[in-house]
Amino acid sequence: MKKIILLLLMMAMCFSLTACSKKNDNGGEGEMKKERSESEVTTDDAELVQLQNPKAGDKVATIKTNKGEIKVKLFPEVAPKAVENFTKHAEDKYYDNLIFHRVINGFMIQGGDPNGNGTGGESIFGGPFEDEFDINTRNFRGALCMANAGPNTNGSQFFIVQGQAVQDDIIKQMEEAGEEKGYPKAVVDAYKKIGGAFWLDYKHTVFGEVYEGMDVVDEIAKSQVNENDKPLEDVVIESITVEDYK
Repeated sequence: MKKIILLLLMMAMCFSLTACSKKNDNGGEGEMKKERSESEVTTDDAELVQLQNPKAGDKVATIKTNKGEIKVKLFPEVAPKAVENFTKHAEDKYYDNLIFHRVINGFMIQGGDPNGNGTGGESIFGGPFEDEFDINTRNFRGALCMANAGPNTNGSQFFIVQGQAVQDDIIKQMEEAGEEKGYPKAVVDAYKKIGGAFWLDYKHTVFGEVYEGMDVVDEIAKSQVNENDKPLEDVVIESITVEDYK
């Protein structure tokens, strides 16, 4: 079993990318740790920049939904094209009145498709654009990520990791793999504390992190859905604004 888990971790670090999967092979086994509370999702003394609260001048986005507001710190230094794409679409009101068309409680909420079913959406660049990865920017709970259909197929769709706790045996394998195999201590500690979807690392560009409104993400994730994971009652993105944090 340990060899299988280690292989899974190493595969997650390779650049053979796939579409966003529902959960990892071990996602339904074992006892889950308790997730951190809303107030603990970001802290100013966090070692990883991703998990630090925004500072003056940082780019932040407010996703206003019919369930409440979600506020996200963006990472233009790590994922410039993804942030530019998201920002320009927001400015052009491309996302206004679209829905979260795919919602899986314990995993993520996905939106940004004008077709409302996961089949559509275009980038601002006239076609799909490339993935942007960083060893310290990962699919932790609260991560804002590009949805895709394989390597370098980013368009307009995005998702927010709602996440689940990462099992102890997987954390141990991360610790044993170490930084040489893509798991710096700070990354392992973050997965241990707040959970997330580690199996999506290096498969989906992470370009932001929720710093306020994870309670709204959790509420959306609890929506009743049909067989295609689409909420029975529309969860609407009323608007998205991007500005400098003050």
